[in-house]
Amino acid sequence: MKKNLLTISVLLASIFSTANVNAGDEVFTWTCNESKQFKTSGTTEKIVLTWETKTYSLDRQTSLPGSLRYKNTNSGHDLVVLGNKAMLFNIKAGVRLADFCQTPEMKAGRLPHLFADAEPFVQN
Repeated sequence: MKKNLLTISVLLASIFSTANVNAGDEVFTWTCNESKQFKTSGTTEKIVLTWETKTYSLDRQTSLPGSLRYKNTNSGHDLVVLGNKAMLFNIKAGVRLADFCQTPEMKAGRLPHLFADAEPFVQN
Protein backbone atom coordinates (compact mmCIF):
# COMPACT_ATOMS: atom_id res chain seq x y z
CA MET A 1 0.00 0.00 0.00
CA LYS A 2 2.74 2.46 0.98
CA LYS A 3 4.67 1.60 -2.18
CA ASN A 4 1.60 2.32 -4.34
CA LEU A 5 0.98 5.66 -2.61
CA LEU A 6 4.62 6.62 -3.06
CA THR A 7 4.51 5.69 -6.75
CA ILE A 8 1.32 7.68 -7.29
CA SER A 9 2.65 10.75 -5.46
CA VAL A 10 5.92 10.66 -7.43
CA LEU A 11 3.95 10.37 -10.67
CA LEU A 12 1.66 13.28 -9.76
CA ALA A 13 4.60 15.42 -8.69
CA SER A 14 6.37 14.85 -12.00
CA ILE A 15 3.22 15.67 -13.97
CA PHE A 16 2.62 18.94 -12.12
CA SER A 17 6.27 20.03 -12.21
CA THR A 18 6.39 19.38 -15.96
CA ALA A 19 3.26 21.51 -16.45
CA ASN A 20 4.88 24.40 -14.55
CA VAL A 21 8.09 24.19 -16.56
CA ASN A 22 6.22 24.13 -19.86
CA ALA A 23 4.07 27.15 -18.92
CA GLY A 24 7.18 29.34 -18.69
CA ASP A 25 8.70 27.90 -21.86
CA GLU A 26 6.38 29.74 -24.25
CA VAL A 27 8.41 32.13 -26.38
CA PHE A 28 7.04 35.57 -27.29
CA THR A 29 8.44 37.54 -30.20
CA TRP A 30 8.55 41.32 -29.90
CA THR A 31 8.91 43.42 -33.05
CA CYS A 32 10.22 46.94 -32.71
CA ASN A 33 10.91 50.09 -34.70
CA GLU A 34 13.80 49.96 -37.18
CA SER A 35 13.11 46.24 -37.86
CA LYS A 36 14.58 45.19 -34.54
CA GLN A 37 13.31 42.14 -32.71
CA PHE A 38 13.82 40.20 -29.48
CA LYS A 39 12.22 37.22 -27.76
CA THR A 40 11.18 36.54 -24.19
CA SER A 41 10.08 33.53 -22.19
CA GLY A 42 9.66 32.83 -18.50
CA THR A 43 7.39 34.07 -15.76
CA THR A 44 6.22 37.45 -14.53
CA GLU A 45 9.04 37.46 -11.96
CA LYS A 46 11.95 36.28 -14.11
CA ILE A 47 12.24 36.33 -17.88
CA VAL A 48 14.76 35.09 -20.39
CA LEU A 49 15.58 37.65 -23.07
CA THR A 50 17.09 36.68 -26.41
CA TRP A 51 18.68 39.69 -28.08
CA GLU A 52 20.98 39.44 -31.10
CA THR A 53 21.50 35.66 -30.63
CA LYS A 54 22.52 36.03 -26.98
CA THR A 55 20.37 35.03 -24.02
CA TYR A 56 20.09 36.96 -20.75
CA SER A 57 18.17 36.28 -17.55
CA LEU A 58 16.31 39.38 -16.31
CA ASP A 59 14.73 39.77 -12.88
CA ARG A 60 11.64 41.83 -12.20
CA GLN A 61 12.33 45.16 -10.53
CA THR A 62 10.16 47.63 -8.68
CA SER A 63 8.58 49.98 -11.19
CA LEU A 64 5.95 52.66 -11.52
CA PRO A 65 2.30 51.54 -11.39
CA GLY A 66 1.12 50.36 -14.81
CA SER A 67 4.57 49.29 -15.95
CA LEU A 68 6.87 46.32 -15.54
CA ARG A 69 10.65 46.46 -15.46
CA TYR A 70 13.19 43.66 -15.83
CA LYS A 71 16.96 44.03 -15.41
CA ASN A 72 20.18 42.11 -15.67
CA THR A 73 22.71 44.26 -13.82
CA ASN A 74 25.67 42.24 -15.11
CA SER A 75 24.89 42.69 -18.81
CA GLY A 76 23.11 46.03 -18.40
CA HIS A 77 19.94 44.91 -20.23
CA ASP A 78 16.84 46.71 -18.96
CA LEU A 79 13.37 45.99 -20.38
CA VAL A 80 10.55 48.43 -19.58
CA VAL A 81 7.05 47.20 -20.50
CA LEU A 82 4.05 49.51 -20.64
CA GLY A 83 0.50 48.65 -21.69
CA ASN A 84 1.04 49.41 -25.38
CA LYS A 85 4.81 49.12 -25.93
CA ALA A 86 8.15 48.08 -24.50
CA MET A 87 11.62 49.57 -24.68
CA LEU A 88 14.92 47.74 -24.33
CA PHE A 89 17.93 49.58 -22.94
CA ASN A 90 21.50 48.78 -22.11
CA ILE A 91 22.02 50.87 -18.99
CA LYS A 92 25.74 50.03 -18.83
CA ALA A 93 26.31 51.49 -22.29
CA GLY A 94 23.68 54.20 -21.80
CA VAL A 95 21.81 53.37 -25.02
CA ARG A 96 18.31 52.43 -26.09
CA LEU A 97 18.61 49.18 -28.03
CA ALA A 98 15.01 48.93 -29.24
CA ASP A 99 11.96 51.18 -29.11
CA PHE A 100 8.22 50.75 -29.53
CA CYS A 101 8.36 46.97 -29.25
CA GLN A 102 5.13 44.96 -29.33
CA THR A 103 3.99 41.37 -29.29
CA PRO A 104 1.23 40.30 -31.70
CA GLU A 105 -1.31 40.50 -28.85
CA MET A 106 -0.27 44.11 -28.14
CA LYS A 107 -0.67 44.99 -31.82
CA ALA A 108 -4.23 43.65 -31.53
CA GLY A 109 -4.92 46.05 -28.64
CA ARG A 110 -4.51 43.59 -25.76
CA LEU A 111 -2.16 43.90 -22.80
CA PRO A 112 1.21 42.12 -23.00
CA HIS A 113 1.36 38.58 -21.62
CA LEU A 114 3.64 39.72 -18.78
CA PHE A 115 0.70 41.58 -17.21
CA ALA A 116 -1.29 38.34 -16.85
CA ASP A 117 -0.06 37.62 -13.32
CA ALA A 118 1.15 41.11 -12.44
CA GLU A 119 -0.46 44.14 -10.87
CA PRO A 120 -3.45 45.44 -12.82
CA PHE A 121 -2.69 47.96 -15.53
CA VAL A 122 -4.87 51.05 -15.37
CA GLN A 123 -5.33 52.88 -18.66
CA ASN A 124 -6.44 56.52 -18.58
